[in-house]
Amino acid sequence: MMAGSPSTQQQPKKVLLVGTGAVVANTVSSVLPGWTLIRVSDNKAALSLLQKECADLVVTGEHSNGREDVELLRKIRRVWPHTRLIILTDESTPADVIAAIRFRAFSYFSKPYTQEAFADMLRLASEAPAWDDGIELISATPAWIVLTARCDLGTAERLFQFGHEVADLPEEEQEKVALAFREMLLNAMEHGGRFDPSKHVEISYTRARHVVMCRIKDPGEGFSLQENLRAVSSNPPDDPLRHLEYRQAQGVRPGGYGVSIAQTMVDEVIYGEKGNDVLLIKYLDVTPETKTGDPK
Repeated sequence: MMAGSPSTQQQPKKVLLVGTGAVVANTVSSVLPGWTLIRVSDNKAALSLLQKECADLVVTGEHSNGREDVELLRKIRRVWPHTRLIILTDESTPADVIAAIRFRAFSYFSKPYTQEAFADMLRLASEAPAWDDGIELISATPAWIVLTARCDLGTAERLFQFGHEVADLPEEEQEKVALAFREMLLNAMEHGGRFDPSKHVEISYTRARHVVMCRIKDPGEGFSLQENLRAVSSNPPDDPLRHLEYRQAQGVRPGGYGVSIAQTMVDEVIYGEKGNDVLLIKYLDVTPETKTGDPK
C-alpha cells in the first residue's frame, strides 16, 4: 500500500488507541465492532507504529496534554494525510484547540466530557466520507477565529464540539451561546445551504473582554425574518407549536422557532439586509482582571 493512502475497504479497519484507559477502550470496542484495535503506551510509540503502517482512526490518551497531541497530529499528517484523529486530553487551552483544527483533527475532547458524546463522535468518524475538507480555518487567535464549514450535519456536529472546547466562557453563558449558535448554524446550513456539501457557511467567533460575538453567513439568497417570526406568533394559544408540525410534514427544520430560541439565549440577534448573515451577541459580566484573548 502506498504511503499517504488509507487502508482499502477490503481490509479490516484499524483504530489505534494511545495510552487510553479501560473506559475509553471499552467505548471504542462497543462502537466499532469488527475493527482491529491496536494499543500503544504513548505518543512516541504511536508515531513509531504509524511510520510503518496506517490506521484509519487514532485516539490519543487522556493523560497527555493538548499541545503534545497536536504535535503528534502534525507529524502524522506528514505520512498519512487522511487518517482521522480524535484528541482526548486532561489539559487544554484554546490555542491547542485552534492548532488541532488547523492540522485537521477530527475532533477534540478535554475533561470533563461524557462517554456518550465521545461514542457519538466515534460513530461519526467511522461513517463520514471525505471528512477532511469539511472545516477550513481562515485565520485564528484565541480571541478571534474565522473559518468555513461544509453544509452537512456531520460537519456541524464536529464544529459544535470544537466550539465547546475553544469557548473560554463561564458555564451558564457557554451553554446559552452554544445553543444559539447551534440553532443559527443549522438554519444556515439547511435553509441557506440546503445541506449541499458543495456549499459552505462562513463563521467568525470573537471573544472580547465583556462580549462574545458570533457571525454566521450562509450561501443562500436570504429570507424574511419577520415572516418566520410571524409563523411562530400566529400559532393559536392552545397549540403554540402548530407551525412546527407543518414544517416537519414538509421535511424541514423549525424556522422562526429556532430564531426565537436564539433570541432568548443571547442578548442580540442582528440580521443583515438579505437575511443570510446573522450576528449573535452575548454580553459578559466579568472581573476587571480578565484580559481579552487570555487562554485558559
